[in-house]
Amino acid sequence: MIRELASICLALAVGLVATSELGPLPFSYDLYTFRGDDGATTVVASFAVPVRELHRDSKDGQVRYRFDVSFVLTDTALHTVRRTDDSVFVATPRALDGDHLLHTWVELDAASSSDTQQRVIMTDAGTPGVGQMYQSPFVLPDYSGTELMLSDLALGFPDVANGWKRGGASLALLPSSQFPESAFDVYYEIYNLPSDHEYSTEISIESLDGPDDQGTDQTPTVRTVFTGRSGADEEGTIRELRRVESALPRGAYQLTVTVRDEESGGVATQRRRFQVQGWRAGTTLVPALPRRNDLRTGG
Repeated sequence: MIRELASICLALAVGLVATSELGPLPFSYDLYTFRGDDGATTVVASFAVPVRELHRDSKDGQVRYRFDVSFVLTDTALHTVRRTDDSVFVATPRALDGDHLLHTWVELDAASSSDTQQRVIMTDAGTPGVGQMYQSPFVLPDYSGTELMLSDLALGFPDVANGWKRGGASLALLPSSQFPESAFDVYYEIYNLPSDHEYSTEISIESLDGPDDQGTDQTPTVRTVFTGRSGADEEGTIRELRRVESALPRGAYQLTVTVRDEESGGVATQRRRFQVQGWRAGTTLVPALPRRNDLRTGG
């Protein structure tokens, strides 16, 4: 049985590597993890590509852009594979600016593991033979413990009706390397904070760029502290959506969220780096549609 599963994983890997032989399709992506059901970890993959990288065609007076995305998690120790394949379709009355950013997201649930390989693939559905793959080791965190913990920090545009939804929040997820010069939302989850405990949340943003030519740091640290009383659900989870109102100038930044249980003294901290690019040409979030059922092998 183990040999059979290993063969399946190898066959998938060979098929994916072949994708790297296609014509290039540079894109950006990011991965966000959260506590899933039944001890699993939910992994959300956010993709983004400027339309200049995509083929466009016309039909019925509309300009169309189409691309496919795949997200694969392979546990090399347990020989299990989780995969989803999805399509994105955009039709507009006129061609978009070449710098206009199209972005989408997909998600998978998998068992926590330190032996996981992640692969993300994007192919141009309008031009056979054009696509790109990125892969790397990826640690799937275990959120099933009892200590105070924080999920990943998810970043995106606020107030979108068709955005990624979780815990009553909705936002247009963006890879952290492709951020706009505008207000944005931060979504995260707090785990194992007992109900009715007083707690504080500190959110800070600091520039990772050096001073300008005159030695002046033009992007001072943003710091905000919230206090409250835990309203954790029966699973001990608090879901928070925070708005960063200040538009940040272009550059590299680090976002840090620190939660303190004021009664037990427990502290949890999560960080994420992000890059403000601007995107004055605009962005469009497009939900992905499944091309086929998720592939699951192993147990």
